[in-house]
Amino acid sequence: MATSTKDPSAFLTIGELADELGLPQHILRYWEGKFSQLRPLTRGGGRRYYRPADADLARRINRWLNVEGYTIKGVQKLLVAGGESSAPVEAAPIAPVAVSSPAPQPSILPQLRAIRDRLARALAEDDVAARI
Repeated sequence: MATSTKDPSAFLTIGELADELGLPQHILRYWEGKFSQLRPLTRGGGRRYYRPADADLARRINRWLNVEGYTIKGVQKLLVAGGESSAPVEAAPIAPVAVSSPAPQPSILPQLRAIRDRLARALAEDDVAARI
């Protein structure tokens, strides 16, 4: 992620903001359709200019979606609930999430082992064929 050398009060182009966030430009255009609060200025030819408040909002949306794991609907609810303040985004600590998966039933373990063995044989044969 590149950091901008522009004055913090300067407008950012969509390319500059996308580079800063490490996102493709089409994601920012998509967000404009999903989040009514994100409205950059558009000039001739449809060129977008993000005001500092728009850029801060895009940073928050990015953090909520790509760091904190919110869904689009979840971020929309945050924004409606007042999460759209103009305070700049700071890095937020991420708490680890424990994920547990149920243990497979003993009755299917032999089937799973057989599938694993067949897959291993197929991969080994593919490796041999690739060397020829």
